[in-house]
Formats: sequence, structure tokens, C-alpha cells
Amino acid sequence: MKLETLPPYTQPTVRKQRWRKPAIALVVIALAGGGWTVLRGKQEAAPAAAPAAAKEKKEVFELSSGDIAAVDARSLAVSLPLSGSLAPLSSATIKSKVSGVVEATTLQEGMAVHAGQVLARIDQADLRARLQQQQAMLDEAQAKLAMATKNEANSQALLKQKYISQNAYDSTQNTVDLARAAVKSAAAMVDIARIALNDGVIKAPIDGVISKRHVQAGEKLAPDMPVYSIVNLSELTLEAQVPASEIPRVKVGQDVKFRVDGFAQRDFHGKVARINPSTEAGSRAMLVYISVRNEDSALRAGMFAKGSIVTDRSPVAPVVPLAAIRNDKDGQQIVYKVEQGKLLAQPVRIGLRNEEEGYAEVHEGLAQGAHVIVSRLDSLKPGALVKLPPTAQAKAAEASKG
Repeated sequence: MKLETLPPYTQPTVRKQRWRKPAIALVVIALAGGGWTVLRGKQEAAPAAAPAAAKEKKEVFELSSGDIAAVDARSLAVSLPLSGSLAPLSSATIKSKVSGVVEATTLQEGMAVHAGQVLARIDQADLRARLQQQQAMLDEAQAKLAMATKNEANSQALLKQKYISQNAYDSTQNTVDLARAAVKSAAAMVDIARIALNDGVIKAPIDGVISKRHVQAGEKLAPDMPVYSIVNLSELTLEAQVPASEIPRVKVGQDVKFRVDGFAQRDFHGKVARINPSTEAGSRAMLVYISVRNEDSALRAGMFAKGSIVTDRSPVAPVVPLAAIRNDKDGQQIVYKVEQGKLLAQPVRIGLRNEEEGYAEVHEGLAQGAHVIVSRLDSLKPGALVKLPPTAQAKAAEASKG
């Protein structure tokens, strides 16, 4: 039996797989490297973009309501401070003109009175007796005059008949003249007695309020003794001292605004009525008299008042806070104005300034409704981007619609 040798067994497919595995591995490695490179690039790009966005966000400065102020249009007044006390324009102290015992006093302090109203009565018995006495003396004088007149008529008839001399007639005529003078004197005394009787009833000479009752019923009065004091509070006078150096600014008719203790939240008003031509000794100040109407009788005599005289007033114009006014390097007055989200250096021309209120009149450069910076924000420069607070934005939007 013949044995045949078979050819050796080969695996061609296995040889082909040997070069594919390294190729696949290289492809996987390449893909992994590319993905890592892309991921790293994105990670590097993200941090680079974040600072740029943050930088862009920092350029817009958000303002608070305390940093800005809206320009308003109104009249601005310049004032001169003053202080003084209130005094009644008219007052009276009623005194007795006759002597006598007070029968009754009808009013007390704080009660209102009218001109002609009876305040007190004096016992008039003695005054009536005096009037009757003077009336009797007048009747006697008139009787003597009548007798002297008859004698004169008889003497004149006798003179015509040459029964008496001219001297005798002249004497009779002189008696008539003396009797006529006595009648006039007695009539005057009657008038005086009648006036004294009327003065026994004491009446108010003016309208007002009783400020003091000086006597009580039953007291004995003598002439010129005070009985009542009355003040009229319908119009008061504020007497205020003003330095002589400021007097040229004060004019008759200027408005005055003041407050008094007890009415801290209420403003009272008056007008300059008079200016004293001489200075006060020691203070070198001059008195200014201010007329104050007091229709509701809220003010009282003697109250201390503190206020100001409006010495100058501007027409209605834009006014800006003094805190917003600055000076540039050339010395020109400017304000920082917010317009369309940017900060602008706006030149302005200022008129009247009210240091007390903290405002100034603007002649040129600003209009009503503009927003200006009032805080000292040294980090902000002209051209910077700013953002108004929500309330200011809403008002600006309403103004633009209107």
C-alpha cells in the first residue's frame, strides 16, 4: 500500500486579519485624539469668552435713585432769613374818665367784644346829681338873662324920652351881656356833667378780644385808672430785625413766609408793610414791619416767628440741584446728564441760586425732565454707559408718551 503525502494546510484569511487590526487601532486612536482636541478647544474657548462678556457687562453702570435727579420747571425764590415777635396792629387800654364805684364788669379775659359794647358800669348817682345841679345853675342864669333883657328894653325907652342918661343905659346893656355869658357858661357846665354821666358807662372803642381786666365790681375808680385792655387779632404786625447790610434787598410789598411755635407744620404768610428808617441801638439792625392777616385767629400777640422774606423771584424755568453743578477744567459750569443710556457733560448757564433750598435756575443747557447726576461718582466719565433706576425709566417713558 502506497501512502501519499498531503500538502501542508494554510490559513490565508488569518494572514489578511493581521494588517487590519493595526489599521483599526490607528483609526480609533486618531478619532480619540481628534475628539480630545476638539473638547479641549471648546474648554479653552469658554473661559476666553467669559471674561469678554464680563468686561462688556461692567461697562454699563446701574444708577440708584439717590444718584440722579430729574430737572423740574418752576419759579425759584431767593429769600432773606428773619425772626421776630408778633404784635397786634391795633390795641387799646380803656381808662376811666370819671371817679366812682364800679357796679358791674360784664366781660372777662379771652372774650370777644365789638366796638360800642358795654364793658363796665360806674355808680351814676353822684353824676346825676351833678348834672341836676348844673342844670339848675343854667336855669338861674337864663332867668337873670331874661330880667336883664327886660331892664335893657325899659332903659332904652327911657333913654329915648331923655329920662335917663346914656351911662345908665350902657350899664343896663352891660348887665345883659354878663347875663348872656353866664348862660353860656352854665350851658357848658351842663354839657360837661352830661358827658361825665355818659362816661359812667364804659364801652369798647374797637373790635377785639379782652386781654386784661384791671378792676372788679365794687372797686373805686379814679380818673385815668385802667379798666380793660383789648387787642384786635384780625391783623398782626411781625416786627423783625434785619441787618443794615441786607436792607437794600428789602422792599415794601415783598412776600414773607414764617412759622411759629405750636404750628410747626403750618406756613403763615405776610407782606412787608413798613421799614424803620433808623437802626436799633446796639444791634445795628433795622426793624421791618410785616403785615399779617389772621382771619382764623390762630396767631396770638407775642408769639415768636421765624421765616424769610422773598427778595427775588425768577419766572417759571428749569431748576437743577446745586449738587449737580460742577466746574470743568476750563472753569465752565457743567452737569452730567444721562441721555440715551450714556453720560454726557452738558454746559449750563445758571441764574438765581437758592442756597437754602439747594436749587439753581437754569437759563441754558437743560430742559424739564432731563436726568442729571447729583452724587460724586468719580469713577464715571463722560461717554460711560449708564442705566437709570426703574422708577426713573418709567417716568421718562411717560414723559416721552405725553
